[in-house]
Amino acid sequence: MSTSCSSILFGFSLCGFLLCSLKLCYAFEGRETAETTLLHRVPNGKHMQVVHSHGPCFSSHGKSTAPTVAQVLAQDQSRVDTIHSRLSTGGDPLRASSATIPGKSGRSLGSGNYVVTVGFGTPKRDQTVIFDTGSDLTWIQCQPCVKSCYKQQEPIFNPSSSTSYSNVSCTSAQCSQLTSATGNTPSCSSSTCVYGIQYGDQSYSVGFFGRERITLTSTDAYDNLLFGCGQNNRGLFGQVAGLMGLGRDPMSIVSQTSQKYGKFFSYCLPSSSASAGYLAFGREGTSDSVQYTPSSINSQGPSFYFIGITGISVGGQKLSIPSSIFSNAGTIIDSGTVITRLPPTAYSALRTAFRQQMSSYPTAPALSLLDTCYDFSQATSVSIPKINFYFSGNTNVDIDASGILYANGLSQVCLAFAPNSNDGDVAIFGNTQQKTFQVVYDVAGGQVGFGAGGCK
Repeated sequence: MSTSCSSILFGFSLCGFLLCSLKLCYAFEGRETAETTLLHRVPNGKHMQVVHSHGPCFSSHGKSTAPTVAQVLAQDQSRVDTIHSRLSTGGDPLRASSATIPGKSGRSLGSGNYVVTVGFGTPKRDQTVIFDTGSDLTWIQCQPCVKSCYKQQEPIFNPSSSTSYSNVSCTSAQCSQLTSATGNTPSCSSSTCVYGIQYGDQSYSVGFFGRERITLTSTDAYDNLLFGCGQNNRGLFGQVAGLMGLGRDPMSIVSQTSQKYGKFFSYCLPSSSASAGYLAFGREGTSDSVQYTPSSINSQGPSFYFIGITGISVGGQKLSIPSSIFSNAGTIIDSGTVITRLPPTAYSALRTAFRQQMSSYPTAPALSLLDTCYDFSQATSVSIPKINFYFSGNTNVDIDASGILYANGLSQVCLAFAPNSNDGDVAIFGNTQQKTFQVVYDVAGGQVGFGAGGCK
């Protein structure tokens, strides 16, 4: 293997596992990222382990039908459109709307999402929620589901069975803070604060705003977490119980637990369903090899984590992309966007260089928004050029092989990047390209870090 290429071998490894792992990681990567990945608590640990809910390493939970690759990419574009709309208008497009939520099912909140299983209440009840760096409010479905609840994996949380639950008054300062966290003005029901949040795909949750004890691991818990107790929830959220908001807003779990964890968290997204990763709060376990890049706050999207791309290389060759292409609109890192979106000028340069170095392989039809695809069905081995991203602060991120390709079977394996509509749209560094890195959010320190080899 040359220094400028990553090699994918279609055969057995020394441990006899690569054939299965390869099939999951490369041949069906598109299916994998569509399915839900679960973060489970490690007994007596401070990390939450990540395994794939449809993979061979995890079988204790019921399986759900995975969306098709086309559905995954369509849902991903819906999320990207919403992010661009929020940033271009200086906030959430729903910010000026009423708290009334339409009774319409939407597509999934994001796609290729990762979720964490944590305990709510006393005694604790496990609830599996999407964790999202692009959202702020944490909410779960709650009994008695006054209006509507969708089917979820665990029993729906019952606040009346928890000794640590309490409602938040609609006259409280915390209730008024919901406007910035949800984009909707809260309402009142019998003196209890009522939240309403709607996402770009028309998925929504409405319910009581409350306080509760949340148990993150067997040794870590946090009391009086402000969260939404959903009584009217619609949308294709799969079988998760709700969402955990990891954004910058004062209402996010990152801000609420700041005295305990110092606004510091990290995660590692596994390369395949056969591997494991984690989500962690606090500095413990952060690798010394992590490279940091400054993370700024943008007034048009104050909840997002902005980082600065300064360049891209393919096969060791730096691309000729003017620095202004990246700096004009900026870039956010997002755990809920699957495919990295680049300014068209930058994507065109990336695509051209990648195609030149992959010219010996037969091409395949485009896969939705992915336009550079190959047919590897007759190949015994494939070498792909390395792709490196350079960020402000002299940070060099060597994208893992699992973050370069996105596939719909061996006959349609595609470059896992896509262009924005124009160079003026914010770029998004998505979760496919974050795989295997320890991604560190030092929110208080104003930086985001990448450490190679965080998980497999």
